[in-house]
Amino acid sequence: MKILAIRRPLLRAKNLRVATAGCAAAALCAVTSAPAVAEGGTSGTKPTIVLVHGAFADGSSWNGVIERLERRGYTVMAPSNPLRGLYSDSAYIASVLKSVKGPIVLAGHSYGGAVISTAAAGNPQVKALVYIAAMMPDVGESGMQLSARFPSALGTATNSVPYRTANTSGTDLYIKRDKVRPVFAACLPESQAKLVAATQRPVATTAFSEPAKVAAWKDIPSWALVARQDMAINPELERFEAKRAQSHTVEIDSCHVALIAQPDAVADLILHGATAAGSAPQTTNPQAANPQMASTGGGGGTKRAGVLGAASAAFLAAGGAVFLLGRRARRHTH
Repeated sequence: MKILAIRRPLLRAKNLRVATAGCAAAALCAVTSAPAVAEGGTSGTKPTIVLVHGAFADGSSWNGVIERLERRGYTVMAPSNPLRGLYSDSAYIASVLKSVKGPIVLAGHSYGGAVISTAAAGNPQVKALVYIAAMMPDVGESGMQLSARFPSALGTATNSVPYRTANTSGTDLYIKRDKVRPVFAACLPESQAKLVAATQRPVATTAFSEPAKVAAWKDIPSWALVARQDMAINPELERFEAKRAQSHTVEIDSCHVALIAQPDAVADLILHGATAAGSAPQTTNPQAANPQMASTGGGGGTKRAGVLGAASAAFLAAGGAVFLLGRRARRHTH
């Protein structure tokens, strides 16, 4: 009978130690498996970067920039800008944006800047706008109005060519072959400028005559690059627009096609916008993780420290409980 009296407390103590260790392990698993999130209850996710080309160009003008952004682990898209008119072009780009999941950084070159200013309006996924030697019209402004206020050499460097489709007709603009390099691509080698001239895509005059109905840069943070040697868009216009939009602005020595001539500088500016977009709390995809962005801020370190602290507390609580139970069990045996 005495032996049974001794064993029962020991069995109870053993069961309590197992139960306590199990609870501690469960608590530890709950702590370590919970995702580390930024303040505000959501985690940052790496944005998709969408690049919109301008007039007389196509998506390949972004090739050098795309290579650099993809090396940094970003998903990049460079959809074709139809160049048929501000309203239809921006509606098309807006439809492309709807196919993207998660946050977006939207960049536009030249006339592409006017397109993204309209296409991004009302889209909460667009977290940053980046303008590269671009047009940034305000509500009620057209490209023609801005160009008249800040004239450039492009005004006399184009040919007008009528066009017709099954449903519409209008006028296309081409840059004169002998004007492509001095006005549009002076910072490119002559052989490359000739390719730009041969492959240029015409832009309808409605792209410049239609006034903007919205201006997304009023609500979305923006970055702007001013090309100091730009002959197609007056650098003074680029400065005026960037100041008005309160954009984070950099200036470089480049002609109009900075995205071809200086892809490093252009990619760096886009990355600034992407970093800002990725570090902000997101609601579109709260489960996505972004190690690269997390390493650029301090919030992730604080949250990880909290997780480790909770894990340590669980270990200590479990160890302390087992220790106390062990002492109590030993007392029963003596």
